[in-house]
Amino acid sequence: MAGNRNSGGRRTNSGRKAKPLSEKILEGKSNIKTIQFDVSSDVQGEEIPEPKEFLKAQQRQGEFIAVEIRQEVWEWLRKRKCDHLIPMLIIDQFAVTYARWIQAEEARSEFGPLSKHPTTGNAQLSPFIGIAQSESKAALNLWNEIYSIVRANCTDDFYNNPEDDVMERLLSMPRRNYGREV
Repeated sequence: MAGNRNSGGRRTNSGRKAKPLSEKILEGKSNIKTIQFDVSSDVQGEEIPEPKEFLKAQQRQGEFIAVEIRQEVWEWLRKRKCDHLIPMLIIDQFAVTYARWIQAEEARSEFGPLSKHPTTGNAQLSPFIGIAQSESKAALNLWNEIYSIVRANCTDDFYNNPEDDVMERLLSMPRRNYGREV
């Protein structure tokens, strides 16, 4: 008998996914709270804050591109008018983990998939493979957090990944004959 192990309860990201704000607006939902701003004056967005020193730190191996990744994410958020919704700490964490994943993949490419065990001298799986996998997972989790905030708050209809609605695009494509009679 299994007994009570306190393992029940709601799981993270389980259940029906909330609709994006843009879809709710298109459907004409009446319970959406919107705020109208007077945009008669030129509205300027806030510039990206200066990166912390750890994002610009010199690396032993390869180039550390966390600052460039951070800038790209900020610009992506700014285009969607969601740059004020995401704390810079999350953007910095994503930039660092993504840059570390790139570093591990470059090291894996440079040194190969095998390495020599330090004590036995036998061949073993390269430690860069495990590092790349863990950094990739962490970066994906952070990106999903960023993306879910943007998806829930962005008023424009947008697609981040082309793979999001592949089936929908396939079904809506015009049919081609390719020389067969229909």
